[in-house]
Amino acid sequence: MSDFDQNAAPERSVKPRVAVLFGGRSSEHAVSCVTAAGVLGAINKDKYEVIPIGIAKSGQWVLAAADTAQWSLSASSLPEVPPSSETVTLAEIGGEHQLIVASPNAVPQELGTVDVVFPLLHGPFGEDGTIQGLLELSDTRYVGAGVLASAVGMDKHYMKVVFEAAGLHVGPYIAVTDRQWIKDAEAVRKQVDRLGFPVFVKPARAGSSMGISKVDSLDELDAAVEEARRHDLKLVIEAGITGREIECAVLEGRGADGPRTSLPGEISVAGGSHEFYDFTAKYVEDGAAALSCPADIPEEAINRVRELAAAAFDAVGAEGLSRVDFFYTPDGELIINEINTMPGFTPNSMYPQMWAASGLDYADLIDELIYLALHRKTGLR
Repeated sequence: MSDFDQNAAPERSVKPRVAVLFGGRSSEHAVSCVTAAGVLGAINKDKYEVIPIGIAKSGQWVLAAADTAQWSLSASSLPEVPPSSETVTLAEIGGEHQLIVASPNAVPQELGTVDVVFPLLHGPFGEDGTIQGLLELSDTRYVGAGVLASAVGMDKHYMKVVFEAAGLHVGPYIAVTDRQWIKDAEAVRKQVDRLGFPVFVKPARAGSSMGISKVDSLDELDAAVEEARRHDLKLVIEAGITGREIECAVLEGRGADGPRTSLPGEISVAGGSHEFYDFTAKYVEDGAAALSCPADIPEEAINRVRELAAAAFDAVGAEGLSRVDFFYTPDGELIINEINTMPGFTPNSMYPQMWAASGLDYADLIDELIYLALHRKTGLR
């Protein structure tokens, strides 16, 4: 087994080895790289041995640079993990979780054991349970939600089904499959018309506002559907809700303790070309969006947001971390929008900012997530 013993005394001399996994095959590849830059810059190197592993858009795993400047995001440049002649794999050898580097015409090289993987992957093929399943197969501990919670949290349709079953209030919506749109687009248009306008057309399994369009009339629907279908052939079309966007960060409790919640925050978009909280407002344009934490809502509503966020976390069976988003309507109603089991995690992202406002800074938040992963049981739990 690894030299690291999670039950050993705190003064042990051997550092846990943390593989930071980022990039990936989804359209959120660049966002994942930016998230990794934040974590690589803040993780405690005196406490952990850190191994950056990038996943190229082809799916190849490679040893990545630890230089955070390489993974910066700007309006003119999107970071990307480049392919390499050397491929990294994670294998279980003799009961140890080993990193292996292989290259053509060369003997594979062992990099040593891995105690925990920190998968900073957004979108399909990373945040949706696929990577989590791979790590489960090798009994490798990792940060964040498991297979089922990741899959449910990625699919906005089934997420809503689970929320409704748990008694949480979701807004009106329809789900549209590839077959439904191809076979009878007119029937879909009629369903959307009954929802009323505006509506938001979203890929069912994408994040970071990728492929989302606000549609104000039926004439705009087909173009919005085709834009969303570039990211996912399954769509969710939601009725527009008049309300303020309130978010809450959730952190798994230790041991048998329930989930912990931050003070709720409120997103405000500074107008201009942004009708809603889109990709550019989130990641590219400085000053396009701002977070107020705690949100300027009554104390009773703050407490209710935190209660509902914890309920949503438990409803999908989440672990580690999640961000839960709500609409707060003018009459004081809270409607759950979604849960994100691997939210944006740069120092400027909403999830870490809400925890910072609640007394847990970025570096300590990273440390707590690794602690939770190291003390997680492997196998069924």
